Amino acid sequence: MAPAHVHLPPAAAAAAAMAIVCALAAASTAGAFAASGWSRGSATFYGGSDASGTMGGACGYGNLYAQGYGTRTAALSTALFNDGASCGRCYKLTCDFRADPRWCRAGASVTVTATNLCPPNYALPSNDGGWCNPPREHFDMAQPAWEKIGIYRGGIVPVLFQRVPCKRHGGVRFTVSGRDYFELVLVTNVAAAGAVRAMDVKGSRAAGWTAMSRNWGVNWQSLAYLNGQGLSFRVTTDDGQTIVFADVVSPSWTFGQTYASKLQFK
Repeated sequence: MAPAHVHLPPAAAAAAAMAIVCALAAASTAGAFAASGWSRGSATFYGGSDASGTMGGACGYGNLYAQGYGTRTAALSTALFNDGASCGRCYKLTCDFRADPRWCRAGASVTVTATNLCPPNYALPSNDGGWCNPPREHFDMAQPAWEKIGIYRGGIVPVLFQRVPCKRHGGVRFTVSGRDYFELVLVTNVAAAGAVRAMDVKGSRAAGWTAMSRNWGVNWQSLAYLNGQGLSFRVTTDDGQTIVFADVVSPSWTFGQTYASKLQFK
């Protein structure tokens, strides 16, 4: 039997077509994060053989061991750091063996998370010590990560790098610090794009969402009075994916606690 054909009025047909277009647009926005193309840069190392000197940093992650980032981290030069907007991004690096066969480990690669800023040093030339001066795209990597691709005595090596999806275990986590009328929320363990572009908060007694602003690194602030309320967060990563973490923080929350969600970016 041939399928029946339904004839819609012109206005209804146009509305249906628009709905399909919007649905397709939403689906494309929510697609999985894909790796970028390859670029050329350079890499040095810091923090010691155990990476203990990499703790803290301009992104605000604090103890990188406790947060799950370990020793595979890097400080980005100003050209890559983007005033903190690149915090949490993941990069795959390989040493450019053709450019420096003496100090590169052939065929090796490592993936790191951006957790710090490598500040410029204008007292030194960009090709002799001022490795993080603009416009250089440079990675000052935790030493254990750097030694995956380079030989220690080399000190600095040319690299090929690409931005890649971050792989994380478990859901996104939120640490609430600050004081009354000043909630400072640290967002960690973000997969896929890794970097947060925008964030909103809604208390359980609030009618709608309140936009938060980036205080520094991955710390987002709100100036609302949210004590005694359950908290929901709406987080958008820099590839446009948005997730609503409904009631992820219980009404009995206190400053200094971390709350883990079961949701994750893809």
